[in-house]
Amino acid sequence: MWTVTPVHRWEMSGSWPADAPPSLPAGTDTSELQGLEDGVGPLMHRIYRTRIVGTTSTPEQLMARMTEDLDGVAPSEFATFQKVEGEKGDLDEGNRYVVRMPGPWDGPVRVVAADATSFRLATLPGHLEAGQIEFRARSDYRSLWFEIESWARSGDRVSDLLYSRLGFSKEVQLHMWTSVLRRVVGLTGGKMEGGLVITTRVVAADALPGARSDRRSRRSRAGVAALAERRVNFDHTKAEAYAAEPGWRLDDMVEALPHEHPGPPAEGESWQVAREVMDSYQLADPAVVTASYDRDLPLSGRDMLLRIRFAGLRLRVGVRIGDVYEETREVDDRPVQVFGWSYSTLEGHFEEGRMHYELWKWEDSGAVEFHLKAISRPARKGPLLLRTGFRLFGRSNQLRFYRQVCRRIKRLTEAQLETQRAAAAR
Repeated sequence: MWTVTPVHRWEMSGSWPADAPPSLPAGTDTSELQGLEDGVGPLMHRIYRTRIVGTTSTPEQLMARMTEDLDGVAPSEFATFQKVEGEKGDLDEGNRYVVRMPGPWDGPVRVVAADATSFRLATLPGHLEAGQIEFRARSDYRSLWFEIESWARSGDRVSDLLYSRLGFSKEVQLHMWTSVLRRVVGLTGGKMEGGLVITTRVVAADALPGARSDRRSRRSRAGVAALAERRVNFDHTKAEAYAAEPGWRLDDMVEALPHEHPGPPAEGESWQVAREVMDSYQLADPAVVTASYDRDLPLSGRDMLLRIRFAGLRLRVGVRIGDVYEETREVDDRPVQVFGWSYSTLEGHFEEGRMHYELWKWEDSGAVEFHLKAISRPARKGPLLLRTGFRLFGRSNQLRFYRQVCRRIKRLTEAQLETQRAAAAR
């Protein structure tokens, strides 16, 4: 007997202090805690979330059932929660637990904050991670929400290798917390709606306070600086005319984003949230494409070094962002607010062409759309192996990438809006 649970996973780059953990309550004894400064590698800010319908449980009732026996929601095949300090059946500040896992993976934690609808744990020396994790419940007019949010780095170099480099611990952790969420749903007697949504914001180790740059970050900065010497690898002045020429491909896709009220884009709503995703180049799935660039430079004219993963290879190519614009247009006698920018391929890229990203908000209806428009062809110059590979396999992967970008900005916008609503409700 088995069941299928939809799991929506989204990973993006984060920043400090936007993804910093919450402050510890006043008076907390931090002398024995294993904080971020004791960890190794990047900071992982993760949110695991699910919606529960068909239940009469309140957030307070759910948390009371959960904290009465924390081990009752643990996936026994992977971990158990054992209280080592504190009264049985209660969960109060100062209580200690050990998360027991097969092998030498025990994770000691201490409760640092607790109320009727949430509690937060901090790691102690010997834990695989260094940081904090919070469990909370809330409700709206028709459903119950349960969330797990963590801010942590690997506890040591071996843990960092298993998590950040090999991905083994990452998948084990994913299974553990998704199993907890499913068991929490079971406590309520309700049903999960929409599956599990997991967002991860990764803050590079060298972006954390007091960090020193490592060899990888120095190499990335050098690679970005070298792009200044490269030229665009096609005649960009004729880009608009290329659509009619043989060999060039024109792609145009539109993705509907969460709706807003009519009128200009509102602060903190769909259009503005999606714009932040575009500004920070969160559009590409980091499992496929990651970008390095100088964050201190303006978006217009910025060079970006893209690292593309394909068939076990890691390809490094350069692009240059052109004009950045925001304007109100009249389209079919309807006002629409548009924000957009484009980038062009540089010498050494296996493609020639330009990619446009735009956000549209129809002010009369409140509809919000993401527009992707690209014109491209295989490069005529550059590394022969890359150009040959792109001619053989590039088109299908190119279209897959475009579809992923459209789907990703929609899901990231939805996830961020839900995170903002959750924060406002707390």
